[in-house]
Amino acid sequence: MALNSYEIEMEISGNTAIWTRPDTGDCPVSYPLPTYSAVKGIFESILWGPAVQIFPTKVEICTPVQYHNYQTNYGGPLRKSGVITGGGGFQLLATVLIDVCYRLYASVVPNPVKKHLPGKARQWDSKTTSPGHAYQDIFYRRLKKGQCFTIPFLGWKEFGPDYFGAFRESTKVQVDINMDISSMLREVFPEGYASKCAFTYDQNVKIKEGVMAFPRQGGQYVE
Repeated sequence: MALNSYEIEMEISGNTAIWTRPDTGDCPVSYPLPTYSAVKGIFESILWGPAVQIFPTKVEICTPVQYHNYQTNYGGPLRKSGVITGGGGFQLLATVLIDVCYRLYASVVPNPVKKHLPGKARQWDSKTTSPGHAYQDIFYRRLKKGQCFTIPFLGWKEFGPDYFGAFRESTKVQVDINMDISSMLREVFPEGYASKCAFTYDQNVKIKEGVMAFPRQGGQYVE
């Protein structure tokens, strides 16, 4: 039996963003728009709930794609042991995007896998006749008030948005943008909540008139 699907959408913009291409190594370069998992994460930052699954459906690019060189000093645990001992940092070079704006779309369905749900989520799921619809209503209430589960960010946590919320009338899709992406990261945790790490990719992704529709893969809900 098909699961009921409910649509959600939002707009997000900011000064700087990076949607890292894994093949660019220690000098990361951004894709021109967010990956499937990044879009999912942005929606979940507004309202996260393990009793539902969020399936991103498409992204609309609403500003020109502009790349920019970015440099920062990394002081985290992934530095070499000698550098850490000496108190040194690692200069990280990246190619990021600037002045970005996207319209994001996704579908919400009940999570059919119940065994990994926390106790409170399982209790909420058992008392809710339509978890997807309930999530949709709560999501839009929170989005309208500017509330979130965690602050959404544009790839790296230091790249916060200058706006996230409902679609703005002044925002327009960049219909002159057409691109082909031969391989694009899809997800790192493809089985959702409590998933093990497993990189998955979409092949021959196309951006047509500023719009990229995410390909559907095995296991995803299909209407």
